[in-house]
Amino acid sequence: MRTPILLFAFALVIRLALIALYPDPAYPDSYYYVDVARALAATGRLELDFVWIFAEVGGRIPDPAVLPIPSNAHWLPLSSFLQVPFIAAMGATAWASALPLAIVGSLTAPLTWFIARDLGAGRAVGIGAAILTAVPATGTVFMAQPENFAILQPLIAATLWMTARGLKGDTRAYVLAGLLVGIASLARNDGFLVGAAVGLVFVIDRVHALATRRTPRIPVLAALGCFGLYLAVMGPWYLRQLDTFGSISPTSSSGYALWIRTIDEWNSITAAPSLGRFLEQGFVSIATSRIIGLIQAVGQFTVIICSVVLVPFALAGAWLRRRSVDFQPFFLYTFVVFLGAMLLYPLHVPGGAFIHSAVGLESHTYILALEGVAGLVAWIARRRPRWDPVIARPLFIGALVAFTMVTAGVYAVTIHRAWDTTRQPRLALAAELDRLDVPPDARLMTIDAAGYKYFTGRGGVVTPNDPIDTIEAVARAYEPSWLVLERDDIALALAPVLRGEARPAWIGPASFIVPAADGGVPRLGLFAICLDPSDERCVVSAP
Repeated sequence: MRTPILLFAFALVIRLALIALYPDPAYPDSYYYVDVARALAATGRLELDFVWIFAEVGGRIPDPAVLPIPSNAHWLPLSSFLQVPFIAAMGATAWASALPLAIVGSLTAPLTWFIARDLGAGRAVGIGAAILTAVPATGTVFMAQPENFAILQPLIAATLWMTARGLKGDTRAYVLAGLLVGIASLARNDGFLVGAAVGLVFVIDRVHALATRRTPRIPVLAALGCFGLYLAVMGPWYLRQLDTFGSISPTSSSGYALWIRTIDEWNSITAAPSLGRFLEQGFVSIATSRIIGLIQAVGQFTVIICSVVLVPFALAGAWLRRRSVDFQPFFLYTFVVFLGAMLLYPLHVPGGAFIHSAVGLESHTYILALEGVAGLVAWIARRRPRWDPVIARPLFIGALVAFTMVTAGVYAVTIHRAWDTTRQPRLALAAELDRLDVPPDARLMTIDAAGYKYFTGRGGVVTPNDPIDTIEAVARAYEPSWLVLERDDIALALAPVLRGEARPAWIGPASFIVPAADGGVPRLGLFAICLDPSDERCVVSAP
């Protein structure tokens, strides 16, 4: 057992190093999961004092517009649940939120080693693939974030492994796959995609059994047990969603997750997406958006999961293993996840939705890639008698693994710099709000309510991507005290305010700005919201 323990330790050290370099969450998903975890640890309730997107409150301004609101109408709670015990023990710190996800994600390395050994891969392939899942190409930097990459990476790989064992006659393994699908589905909405793959394996096995007049490999009782364990995990959560929101998937039932025509409509109150409105755009627009989504998904898989260099070797390995029962669930899930990116959520692919689903492909992909290298070495050795494949195989595998790890480091440095470019202005704003003695319960109107809650401790409401009159209606409904505008992420109707070109009467002049290094539009600006004409913040400072 020394090898899997060492692999786990290596993966954990990589993740701890990444956390040390950048301990904070870095984008809306991560901010949200940390905010939910901290609220749950503090109050014992799944609720938040901010609206991060109006799809969570029905795609409209509620009447009455109250805060706090129930959390997790869109994002699932498992990442937050894992953080709560660590927050209780360590306090509401960045490390308390990142550490449990680092531990869970590190399990992928020994898991990959076990999978490789079970399907008969060589020792060099097993260890190399395990190292690659510890440092998964250019996607490594995301593995230290307190959200779902670290959860789905081992869960989906384990699900595909158990499903393959079920095809080889291990009934208990197939039943266990249902439990793993349930846990994955409690982590993220698109966990149902791996569930679809597991179910399709059973259906295909039945059809093939009928066609060949043989006994099915997966008994009906195993399928029932698989589905039963899934419901045992997700059933209580579905009941909570039904009781709280009236739907097991509120953002899907409202149409905002499925029927938006552009990604701008995701953050809009006036869009009112529906199936009929979606179809009105015509076949060409619908087909174009789906094709673009698929192309973007392929590009993300190529760069983020394979660092480009692994792609030809993975394809070679897939060809060598094309008839392997061990890889049939993997091939099927690969098809399902790319199909989902194309048909269900192509507009969300650039925001990372596809990679969250595809991260579970890493273990099997890396095994295939390194088997492709081993196959290439064997092919050359047959033509060059002086080649010793026993020496060449681990040498070439080691070189490919080392090169991929280098790309991971280079990409991580670049991404950390980009994240810090967003973080620093927010930290400066948090200090300014404290200097101005802005009360902790004061509300902010921002483009990223979850992120500003994390950095400033103050809740509020998102600025929707709608006309200025609609944004004003949101302000009057939720009564935020301050408006925060960022150059790199801003509702289009508010861009003139940050540029200093035009400002409606209910927005005061800039009280604080973070200048841009290029001397152009400020990176960030803080403006008073003056719903009362006598508000001294605007009267006193007005030109």
